[in-house]
Amino acid sequence: VFAQTHSVLLIDADPQGSALWWTGRSPVDLGFEVKQEINPARLGRLKREHAHDLIVVDTPPALGSATLAAVIPAADYLLLPTPPAPIDLAVLITTVNEAVLPSGVSHRVLLTKVDSRSVGEAIEAQNTLLELKIPVCNAFIRAYKAHERAALEGLPVLKWRGKNSQEARSDYCRVAEELQRDWTQR
Repeated sequence: VFAQTHSVLLIDADPQGSALWWTGRSPVDLGFEVKQEINPARLGRLKREHAHDLIVVDTPPALGSATLAAVIPAADYLLLPTPPAPIDLAVLITTVNEAVLPSGVSHRVLLTKVDSRSVGEAIEAQNTLLELKIPVCNAFIRAYKAHERAALEGLPVLKWRGKNSQEARSDYCRVAEELQRDWTQR
């Protein structure tokens, strides 16, 4: 979404390389630059070495990873995606309390893979995070096959056409609008 109006760099810092995998499959110009970087020292210097409006870093979720430890203090803002399942929330809450809060970096949790048949679970997760004073997006990303199909074709969901593509696009647009509002208020 942000690549439509901003210069965006996507850094794949996850050893699994999933971001690099799906963008490498793309038959079209995605509108943003993609690089792989897993060296923690280089990750800490991203803002100095790249002149982009927005740098997005896909990191491994492991709390003890050197990658995550390098990215957090170098960030202006952290978006922490997680499914709303209790086990995922428990890990996220630990990450926020042990790594994010001590850094002082502005952040917000984004609930992902939300089953549209049980949105109540996502709302319950949002309320739990708010009770713990952890900022969470009002919008969330529902789970649709459109996400998998778009990735298989190397396309962002915004450019993919098929079943539930409009709903998937709408979810991301709502999140982008919410983040934009949050950034302008800081």
